[in-house]
Amino acid sequence: MKLVEAIIKPFKMDEVKDALNEIGIEGITVSEVKGFGRQKGHTELYRGAEYVVDFIPKIKMEIAVPDELVNKVVETIENTAKTGRIGDGKIFIIPLEEAVRIRTGEKGTDAI
Repeated sequence: MKLVEAIIKPFKMDEVKDALNEIGIEGITVSEVKGFGRQKGHTELYRGAEYVVDFIPKIKMEIAVPDELVNKVVETIENTAKTGRIGDGKIFIIPLEEAVRIRTGEKGTDAI
């Protein structure tokens, strides 16, 4: 099993979620996060004063998947979230040692 973490632009969340549902992914955890990469930050004008926004709002999606679905999930996120502009995000694939469904006690891929 793997945990796929994707950091994407907020306006792409619904599109990515729908695309993942189409390939059979049922469980997704979504968090609103802030950060920066090469994009750094930007300046904004508010009430005549200019200020620097260091951290850009992003969406972090976490999806636990069996090994055989990892490539399909990554490809789906990559194709759906891509705008071709800086700040499209990143995808991280992390080994997932174990998963347990609290309600039933199921373990491993049965729990996801």
